[in-house]
Amino acid sequence: MVLLASVWAGSFAVSSTVAQSSQAPADQGKALSANQKVAATSAPSSHNRLRQSMLASMQSSGERWTYGSTAGIDNLRVQETASGALLRFSYRVLDANKAKALHNERSKPFLIDEKTGAVLQIPDMPKVGELRPKGTPVNGKEYWMVFSNKGFIKPGSRVDVVIGSFRAVGLQVY
Repeated sequence: MVLLASVWAGSFAVSSTVAQSSQAPADQGKALSANQKVAATSAPSSHNRLRQSMLASMQSSGERWTYGSTAGIDNLRVQETASGALLRFSYRVLDANKAKALHNERSKPFLIDEKTGAVLQIPDMPKVGELRPKGTPVNGKEYWMVFSNKGFIKPGSRVDVVIGSFRAVGLQVY
């Protein structure tokens, strides 16, 4: 009975957290009072950090579904390679027609650190060219591209990958 009560209380806390977060975008346009400004600028408590990590994991599963349905890709991953000198963004193609936007040679890919705002680009090697996929994507195939890092972004950081109109938000670096 105690276990059932704790599970029910935990689900209530998660649903109230989700309800509060879904109301936040509607309030963004309103002016903040002085107390709200102080609360918004102060460091988050351990409860708020836990709430934010729960929301991030919930959003990432929803975003995975969104990337599959809108961009035709899944299994998005950002991984440190070459002792931190490079970051590898990899993904698997589900729908080749939708994934063409990621292979468009006219669109320059960028990797942006959410915390510092550092913007990384794909290196252009003199004899090899850009280290990114080109041509028509194939369903079920894994693709990758490499961004020059030089130690700016460390494992555990959250990054966005932008390629033309495609934007993957909040990917964790491994």
